[in-house]
Amino acid sequence: MSDSPLRVLSVSNQKGGVGKTTTAINLATALAAVGERVLLLDLDPQGNASTGLGMSRGGAGGTIYDVVVGGASLTAAARPTAVPGLDLVGSDPDLSGAEIELAQAPRRSFRLRDALQPLREFRGEGGYSYVLIDCPPSLNLLTVNAMTAADAVLVPLQCEFFALEGLTQLMRTVELVRGGLNPKLEIQGLVLTMYDRRNSLSGQVAADVRAHFGEKVYQTMIPRNVRVSEAPSFGKPVLVYDLGCAGSRAYLDLARELVGRERARRVALAG
Repeated sequence: MSDSPLRVLSVSNQKGGVGKTTTAINLATALAAVGERVLLLDLDPQGNASTGLGMSRGGAGGTIYDVVVGGASLTAAARPTAVPGLDLVGSDPDLSGAEIELAQAPRRSFRLRDALQPLREFRGEGGYSYVLIDCPPSLNLLTVNAMTAADAVLVPLQCEFFALEGLTQLMRTVELVRGGLNPKLEIQGLVLTMYDRRNSLSGQVAADVRAHFGEKVYQTMIPRNVRVSEAPSFGKPVLVYDLGCAGSRAYLDLARELVGRERARRVALAG
């Protein structure tokens, strides 16, 4: 996987309410804003990444359900969003039954990896530089597919008391996938979300996470911000809804930091 210019990141946390989908939408938008070409896969049956971008969950070329269960092409299912440089493969309510449908299917844990292979092999103009996968907030076959397909996991982590407890479960999942399905899977980084500088607990959680994970934790923290919370109800990423707010600035900083990390990784590999 490492020789491909495409970088596939699974945005994952098995604990709900951590800002996972908000981060997937807004980081994808911010990456597009800084010049990357991005594909967002809405792998959550709730379809919040689709509605948060103002997109219907269906589509003429199919949905992520058609890709994972039916073998449809990701390229055919990808639809342009209102954000230049950002495409989406939408969700489908039928995804909630995908685990049962795939129970006896060949390569059931590799369906998404197989679908991504043509994108990895593409070397022409206009190819994607990043694929972000918005995972379900649970450990199921869809999450396993995402981690098996990904180069790395990006973990949104809320600055609240139970954050580290949920993180322990996620790390176990990553180790299981690495051990049996995707030995190259790594933790790309941890993003602290819902940070409230007025709350001493936020600062303590941030300090604890940094003590445990060091440089894996992004310097950029996503603040609690009412504009970030409002934006999905208008079907817009916060960068489109209110570019000047603190949340938008934070996601742009996060995108720049992520791109910087990835460039440093490529330089290290080349050296």
